[in-house]
Amino acid sequence: MKMPKLVAGRFLRRDNRFRAAVLVNGEEASAHVPNSGRLTELFTLDRRIWLTPAGSPNRKTAYDLRLVDYQGKLVSVDARLPNSLFAEAAAAGRLPDYSFPLIQREVRFGGSRLDFRLSGPEGVCWVEAKSVTLVVDGVARFPDAPTSRGRRHLLELINALEQGDRASVVFVVQRPDARSFRPHHQADPEFAEALTVASEAGVEIRAYSCDVSMEAISLGNEIPVRLG
Repeated sequence: MKMPKLVAGRFLRRDNRFRAAVLVNGEEASAHVPNSGRLTELFTLDRRIWLTPAGSPNRKTAYDLRLVDYQGKLVSVDARLPNSLFAEAAAAGRLPDYSFPLIQREVRFGGSRLDFRLSGPEGVCWVEAKSVTLVVDGVARFPDAPTSRGRRHLLELINALEQGDRASVVFVVQRPDARSFRPHHQADPEFAEALTVASEAGVEIRAYSCDVSMEAISLGNEIPVRLG
C-alpha cells in the first residue's frame, strides 16, 4: 500500500484520544490521531513524526498523524490500515491460508460486524484484523488498553466456528521489529483469557509484522504467537 505525501514534524502532546499537538515547520498545529490506543512509548515529547495534510479546509485538525520514528525504525500508528493490508495481501495470494475467491468486508454476524467474510468452494472463513503498535523486547503486545469490543469479537468468532465456519484473528503489527506476538495480560487480562479460550475452541490466531517505509507499508513475515 502506497503512502500518501508525508510532512515531517515533531510530537508535542496528546490533547485527547484522537487529537495531538504537533510541531510542523516551527509552528504548533493540530493533528488527528487515527488510533484510540495509549501509544505512550511512541508519543513522547519531540519525537520525530510524519503527517499528511488534511484534505478539507473545514477539518478541525490540519494533519493526520501517520508514522513515528522509534529508535530508528518507522512505526505506522494508523489503526485504519490493517484491514486494507490484510485484504491486499490475501487478494494478491500472499496468504495461502486465506486464499478465497470472494472477500467481503464489514459483514454483520450475530451482534457485531466482523472485518472479513472470506468464501469459496471450500467454505467460509470469518476474520478479525487487529492493529498492533506496541513491541517490547521484540514481542508484539495487544491490546495496550482494555477492549471490550475485542472480547466481543472473539465470542462471535467462536459462534461462527459452532456454525461450521472457519474463524481467525489476525494481529497486524505495524512495525518491522516484532519477532513474536503475545497478548498483553497486564493491560487487559480478560482479553488475554478470551484469546486463549478462542484458540482452544479452534479460532486460528495469526500475527504478522509489517514492512514500513516512507513510500509504502505492506504485510510482512508471519511471526509466532505465544498465548501462555
